[in-house]
Amino acid sequence: MLITLAVIAIVALVGFAVNFVRHKKIHRRGVETDAVVSCVRETEKENAEGGRTADYECFVMYRNEAGETTEAKLGNPTRMLREGMQVRVKYLPEKPKYVLMVEP
Repeated sequence: MLITLAVIAIVALVGFAVNFVRHKKIHRRGVETDAVVSCVRETEKENAEGGRTADYECFVMYRNEAGETTEAKLGNPTRMLREGMQVRVKYLPEKPKYVLMVEP
């Protein structure tokens, strides 16, 4: 049991670290552009107390510096996003499939 909890904790920490580094790179070196929300998915999960919690995944379409259209997962979605909305995003040219919404 303790080994399982330790493995879960390590995996969570590694995932957090990778995500943190990716966000820092995008904020520091990312290219800013306009995008349109192409897909919003809401999934419900049961939490430890037996209640339901909602999780959101959002995807956007944008044109990169080469003029190519790319669909990418939005790394910091808000619940207010709806399909068709225009947003401002930042992406890394070498990893265009993950973007962050630019704060207004």
